[in-house]
Amino acid sequence: MKEKVICGIQQVGIGVPDFVEAWKWYYDQFGFEIKIVDDEGVAERMLPYTGGKPQPRRSGIAVNIRGGGGFEIWQPKGRPLNYLKEPVQLGDLGILVAKVKTADIENAYNTFMNRGLDLISEITTSPTGQRQFFMKDPYGNLFQLEEDGYVFIDEKKTTGGANGAVIGVSDMERSLPFYKQLLGYDRVVSDQTDVFADLKCLPGGEKTLRRVILERSKPIEGPLSGIMGTSHLELIQAETPGKKLFDGRFWGDPGFIHLCFDVRHMDAVKAEAEALGHPFVCDSGADFGMGEANGHFTYVEDPDGTLIEFVETYKIPIIKKIGLYLNLANKDDHKPLGILKLLRFAKVKRDNIK
Repeated sequence: MKEKVICGIQQVGIGVPDFVEAWKWYYDQFGFEIKIVDDEGVAERMLPYTGGKPQPRRSGIAVNIRGGGGFEIWQPKGRPLNYLKEPVQLGDLGILVAKVKTADIENAYNTFMNRGLDLISEITTSPTGQRQFFMKDPYGNLFQLEEDGYVFIDEKKTTGGANGAVIGVSDMERSLPFYKQLLGYDRVVSDQTDVFADLKCLPGGEKTLRRVILERSKPIEGPLSGIMGTSHLELIQAETPGKKLFDGRFWGDPGFIHLCFDVRHMDAVKAEAEALGHPFVCDSGADFGMGEANGHFTYVEDPDGTLIEFVETYKIPIIKKIGLYLNLANKDDHKPLGILKLLRFAKVKRDNIK
C-alpha cells in the first residue's frame, strides 16, 4: 500500500439558502470566479446526516485562481432549512470560522469597508504575528481575513481562497492526534490559554480559551496542491464546551458543513483513519461522478463529530467547451501540476451564474 498524501484543503463546505445568491456574493467579494463543478441532484450517500433518506440539493465548487482552498456551496432543496437557534460562539463544537487569504490586509479592509460589508473587527494581530480581521457574509457565517502572500496565479484580486479554519473542540488532548497525525498539521506554532484581545470581537471571545494553531511541516505536494496552496488550522477549546453546531440539524443546513482535503491513495487514508479510531462514516466508492468531475469521496468525524471530507480526485474539467479535462490517474503523487494554470480559462461570467 502506498503512503497517503494530503494535498491540501480542497474546499470548505457552506450550506446556504440560495445557491445563486451565495455564489455571486463569494464571486464579488472573495473572487471565487472559477467553476470546478455545478451539479443539481440528490445526495444519496450521506444518509446518517440527512435524516436517513436521500435529499435533493444543488452544489458547486468554486475557487479563486490566486490560490487557496475553494468553497463548496450547498443548497438543500425540497425541504425546510434548519437554522441555528443561537449564533455561533467560540467554545461551540464544529467549524466556527473559515479563513481567507489576502495579500494586502489594509487594502482588503478598506475595500470591504467601502463596500459596506459586515466587518466586525479592526485589523488585529494573531498570537503568531499574522495580521487579520473578521467579517460576516450575508448569512451570518464568520470569516477571518488573513494576510498571506501565497499566490498561484497573480491576478490582482482583493483576496485569495480559503486559508484554513477555526474549529471548536471539547478536549484538546483528544483532538490534537486527529489533526496532527491523520491530517498532517503536525507543527504546533502556538498553544496558549488566555483571554485573547484579537478574539474579543467574536461571540464567546471574552472567555478564557485554549487556542492551538497548527501548520504542516511538509511543503505543499500533490497534483492539485498548487492552486490549494498553504493553510493552517486553529483549534479552540472553552472551559465549558458549548453546543454542537449540527445537533438536531441535517448536513447541508446553513453554516459550515465540512472541511474537505484533497488526497492521494484513499486506501492508505482509510487504514490510518481506522488505526486512529476514526473509521469512514460515508464512502462513495471509487469512480463517483459529480457534474463534470469524477473522484472518490469519504468522510470521517473528528472526536466531537465535526465532518472532515477526503476526496481523491480523478478527473476535473479544465476547458469544458473544447473537451479539455485533466485526468489525474497517472500523475505524480507529490509534484504540483503546471498544466493546472489552464484553470484560469474556467472562469465563469457573473451573469451566467443562474
